[in-house]
Amino acid sequence: MEASEKIIVYQAYDNVIVANWAQTKLDAYGIPCFLTEENFTGLYPLRNDTFPGVRLHIFEKDREEVHRILAEQSETFITCPHCQSKDWKKIPKATSKFTFVALFVLLGMRAPLIDEEYECNNCGRRFN
Repeated sequence: MEASEKIIVYQAYDNVIVANWAQTKLDAYGIPCFLTEENFTGLYPLRNDTFPGVRLHIFEKDREEVHRILAEQSETFITCPHCQSKDWKKIPKATSKFTFVALFVLLGMRAPLIDEEYECNNCGRRFN
């Protein structure tokens, strides 16, 4: 199989919305792509070997162009709700996501989605 026909997994995402944003952006540039594992990510929000997250598939020949396009505005759609700054950092969760989700699974309930938490470098406030 030639590289022009080979389909690869470009990236795996924790969040279905971010994965769909990447797919929509590539579609707008006319680059063929598709997503897999969207349903598993909704049921099992933790990525691991069994549940790798939402996968974005592209043709191998498009890898460089995809990287350039997605790097242009990677995560810049996240803004501080207080000062509208795009200068932020992710805050590590104090509670282990695995422990939190495992508790719900053991109880036979669907685990709620765990929002990422960010801290604005401009005003210092935290937000989800």
